Amino acid sequence: MNGSFRVWKRCMSLAERCANMRQLKAIHAIFITQGLHLHNYAISKLISFCALSDSGSLRYASLMFDQIDTPNLYIYNALVRAYSRSSHPRLALHYFQLMLDTQTNVVPDHHTFHFVLLACVNGGWLLEGKQIHNWVIKNGLVLFDSHVQTALMRLYAACKIINDARKVFDEIPFRDLIQWNVLMNGYIRCGLAYDALKVFRDMWVPGVEPDEYCVATGLSACTHLGALWQGKWIHQYVKKRKGFESDVFIRTALVDMYSKCGCLDMAVEVFERMPKRNAFSWAAMIGGFAVHGNAMKAIHCLERMQVEDRLRPDEIVLLGVLMACSHAGLQKEGQFLLDNMETQYGIVPKHEHYSCVVDLLCRAGQLGEALLLIRRMPMKPLASVWGALLNGCRIGNNKELAELAVKELLLLEDDDKREEDGAYVQLSNIYLAARRSEDSIRIRKMIGGRGLKKTPGCSMIEVDGKVNEFVSGDVVHSHQVKICEMLDLLYVEGSGSFLDNNIPVTNF
Repeated sequence: MNGSFRVWKRCMSLAERCANMRQLKAIHAIFITQGLHLHNYAISKLISFCALSDSGSLRYASLMFDQIDTPNLYIYNALVRAYSRSSHPRLALHYFQLMLDTQTNVVPDHHTFHFVLLACVNGGWLLEGKQIHNWVIKNGLVLFDSHVQTALMRLYAACKIINDARKVFDEIPFRDLIQWNVLMNGYIRCGLAYDALKVFRDMWVPGVEPDEYCVATGLSACTHLGALWQGKWIHQYVKKRKGFESDVFIRTALVDMYSKCGCLDMAVEVFERMPKRNAFSWAAMIGGFAVHGNAMKAIHCLERMQVEDRLRPDEIVLLGVLMACSHAGLQKEGQFLLDNMETQYGIVPKHEHYSCVVDLLCRAGQLGEALLLIRRMPMKPLASVWGALLNGCRIGNNKELAELAVKELLLLEDDDKREEDGAYVQLSNIYLAARRSEDSIRIRKMIGGRGLKKTPGCSMIEVDGKVNEFVSGDVVHSHQVKICEMLDLLYVEGSGSFLDNNIPVTNF
């Protein structure tokens, strides 16, 4: 009896101290020789390491699972959890189904449902997620388990069913900060930044103070809206909260917000006062310089981050520099960076980098060079590349290349009506500029005949802390008449008139 206890204690100690797969396989061999591989508690220690440790092997965990006659709930949950966050989330559903099909008394608990829902989030499986949702409602978990509630919100937000995410949120009796943040991020993901900012304000009503993640998300909503006044208010709050002002993610969000709201000087001030910066911070500052056309400062930041913070630029940083070159028309610098990304920084150019340089060449009127670059891309050109070429053709009035770009766009985006109608409208305008009115009319008739409709343009402006959105084709603004009268007054001496009230405005 004492000998068996000593063997057990020794094996458990080895399992707890396991650090890599080489050691685990040796310990597994000992387990087998001692018969411990048949003991669920003992083998669960090894499966847990393989499935959940960064040094483990999920495949080996599955092999061990296959040798167990009656796995317990802990073992099932370990594999469901591991696969839910892996590159093969479908296997999480596989082990969940095995659990349900087993003849033993293994019953999924709140941990199981949480992990299965996360698998649905990572796989984008709305139907399966809704089936799990129905199950947890029957089990009462949706009212009492915060992890399950949050996972349901993540599912609907990731699938852009934001109304369902809101319903889940509204039914939660005691909401935590993570759930507030998930809802805000869901609205932003769905292009509803104003609603995200409203959620941020609503947090304060029940006395909930946002944490650093909620603050960063609130700033992101301000960035998307161009809500400078409200972004400044959040900045003042950050200054009052202990520890917030030194938080690298909040500081980075402030840099991004000020840059994209037109206050580059404030963005630089926040950036230069950062006690610690990461690659995201540098990317935000470089992106700010890019938006404002300060390409040389963006390039200088690329050098500074390596010297001052000893950080290697990643693909996002390099994309920001390429955007800066594109906006400033620095053709040689942009092409040089693209050609030397891999050798100089160890970053293989991706589609976004090629797309940026294609845009740069098109802006410079080098349409032939742009087409050559597209032809030698190591990956299939997507809509952003052909769209950049089409826009360049419109500026350069090159109808032959425009027809090619439209053809390629329609082959790629045959199910995307927005890309399709945009391409046809641009081609029609190119024909019109080239005085080929018959071809322009033909394209316009085709647009009408196929039921296509141009996606309306949109712009926003903040006045007295309120964000106003101007949308083409919309006439529901409460002050529409006054706005049109003012515009007509401004243009009264010009050739155009706005008395037809075709100035669409929508107030947020």
